[in-house]
Amino acid sequence: MLEVDRINTFYGGAHILRDVSFGVGAREVVALLGRNGAGKSTTIRSVMGLTRPRSGAVRFDGTTITGWAPYRACRLGLGFVPEDRRVFRELTVLENLEVGRRPPRTGAPAWTAEGLFELFPNLAERRATAAGRLSGGEQQMLTIARTLVGNPRLILLDEPSEGISPLIVEQMARVILEMKSSGLAVLLSEQNLHFARLVADRAVIIEKGEVRFRGTFAQLDAEPAIARETLAV
Repeated sequence: MLEVDRINTFYGGAHILRDVSFGVGAREVVALLGRNGAGKSTTIRSVMGLTRPRSGAVRFDGTTITGWAPYRACRLGLGFVPEDRRVFRELTVLENLEVGRRPPRTGAPAWTAEGLFELFPNLAERRATAAGRLSGGEQQMLTIARTLVGNPRLILLDEPSEGISPLIVEQMARVILEMKSSGLAVLLSEQNLHFARLVADRAVIIEKGEVRFRGTFAQLDAEPAIARETLAV
């Protein structure tokens, strides 16, 4: 469904991503792993069109979308959940969902506000609360719910477990598995290897802007030096 083919992305004169390649299949969860600053978020931004790769290609469901404006990628069926959440703080939870709502899309699960409240019971209890009054974990849930109500076919999650409580992390894992079972493909960037194991089918490890590993967690376990060199603090 998603193919990233040898992309090179720069910030000014700094070469951040170097020939990064990987894919995400339909109904698959792929974890993009690496230390802080390895290039995970830049990869997500390059896929979404927030940062244009200087070379290489990004293809979504057979369409080359390299450098497309994010709104065009969204219309095609890509959803994006940023690390910094970006909720509309003065709007209620329900109003935030209304902002993200789009018509049902062929080949994608159709999410409603009530269906999302079943998935996120914390939000159901606070549907009339201004988003700015939610906890960090609840804001993360709201950002995911607002993206889902746009009915994407593939969702990009940037550091979904970062800075939230262990209890919310467990709920987040359940939500990602529910996304997969509903038919969504998921690409998530993550530093937490334990969390990635709970939800992902495969891992892609990036170090200093280059792919060091692509494969299953069983394959990663068979090469412990890779995790030690690229993920250990």
